Amino acid sequence: MADLGRVGLVTGGTRGIGEAIARGLAADGFAVAISGRTESSVAGAVERFGRDGVHIEGFAADARKEKEQKALIEWAGRKFGRLDVLVNNAGIGGFARVDEMDPERFRDVLETNLFGAFYAIHYAAPLMKKGGGGFIVNIASLAAVNAFAGGAAYNASKFGLLGLSDAAMLDLRHDGIRIAAILPGSVATEFSHSHGSRETSWMLASEDVARAVCDLVRYPDRAIPSRLDLRPSRPPKK
Repeated sequence: MADLGRVGLVTGGTRGIGEAIARGLAADGFAVAISGRTESSVAGAVERFGRDGVHIEGFAADARKEKEQKALIEWAGRKFGRLDVLVNNAGIGGFARVDEMDPERFRDVLETNLFGAFYAIHYAAPLMKKGGGGFIVNIASLAAVNAFAGGAAYNASKFGLLGLSDAAMLDLRHDGIRIAAILPGSVATEFSHSHGSRETSWMLASEDVARAVCDLVRYPDRAIPSRLDLRPSRPPKK
């Protein structure tokens, strides 16, 4: 076990928004760990960080599986001795009409985006309490407050994540654990391309979300910036 000062853990940190958050925390002096669903994705990300001179630890954990999320948090506790910042970023999409959507896909989206965050918060809270507190940031979406056709699974997962975030904040704030949800609009990542977006120049960058995370965790202990909407400045006019 090594106590390296401030420690941050980013789920779904192997690419996109999660990778940018991990880089941002590392640049701010955190010892950083990431998780991803597979050993190969985690190893590839750790190697990529290393080529850029950024030391990141990695652990494979499927957000859908409680035992793996529990193992992730326990590993972080053994590895670093503490956990100061947890970023629940692991998430997937799944877009179809509610009457046409595969029920297994619906379950997969909910288990990844919502249950995974619950498991991480549930098992991280005792570790944070032991260290005197911490900050949990949940990467939600503007889809958490704006439903759209074809978004039954994704909307349900993000609406739920926002509710979880708000309730957990009330549960844990007197234990020194602050919780915030970031609700980004459209972000130019592989996810946006897979959702059918071709022109991405107007979208947020992953680094914009990472900056928001780094700014939030710097807030004085007396304040909880519990919800942040993050929108593109100039989206296409309708």
